[in-house]
Amino acid sequence: MKAMILAAGLGTRLRPLTDHRPKALVEIAGRTLLEITLSRLRAYGIHEVIINVHHFADMILEYLKAHNDFGMRIEISREDVLLDTGGGLKKAAHFFLKDSSSDEPFILHNVDVISTIDLGRMVQFHTEKQALATVAVKSRKTIRYLLFDEQLQLCGRRSGLDPNPEIVRPAPQVQELAFSGIHVISPRLLTMMTDAGAFSIINTYVELAARGEKILAFRADEYYWRDLGRPENVVQAAEDLKRKLWQEV
Repeated sequence: MKAMILAAGLGTRLRPLTDHRPKALVEIAGRTLLEITLSRLRAYGIHEVIINVHHFADMILEYLKAHNDFGMRIEISREDVLLDTGGGLKKAAHFFLKDSSSDEPFILHNVDVISTIDLGRMVQFHTEKQALATVAVKSRKTIRYLLFDEQLQLCGRRSGLDPNPEIVRPAPQVQELAFSGIHVISPRLLTMMTDAGAFSIINTYVELAARGEKILAFRADEYYWRDLGRPENVVQAAEDLKRKLWQEV
């Protein structure tokens, strides 16, 4: 199984921690966010990873070389211009389509989230439900909600500031859930991405859901999860580690 780590962002919300390094090399308890993410993936048997880079890209390459790629096979996807999640994945599509006969799903993981989400269980859920894409979600406050029906199929989205949701599939009742930055994706989705340049993969999901494709939610409410987009969140994650709310692997 393969994975992609999204690490190209500027990390503006993490300043001053990212004034002189990429967000992937911000540390918690002496370990970088990139190492923590790679270790999590390796713990689930994933040894082939592609990482997109942009901000301080050479620092990431030097870091990986100094650590012998942490015993994994790692490729780099350089982005001269930031391509957002969808554009970044599309640029790296070759990594997952090398074996055109394989329909094995892959994981797409933000570098700036920490969680104890059971990736194996999430992949199993995705496979059993024959989903095109599965996103980890939680019931929490956010500025952007994804909307799902009772079968956990994506049917729309809503800005937290806008009372009017965008509904793309009719549903008698919808539940608003917050995306957690972790996806399981079937390779055939890569051939269905029609946008060019920089674009959000969430836009792609909404468009595909409108066409009847199965974009599912994996409820991750029982697991620890933290967005590390701000310095205070990094401090809190370190405190949570001391309290054993999550563990290093």
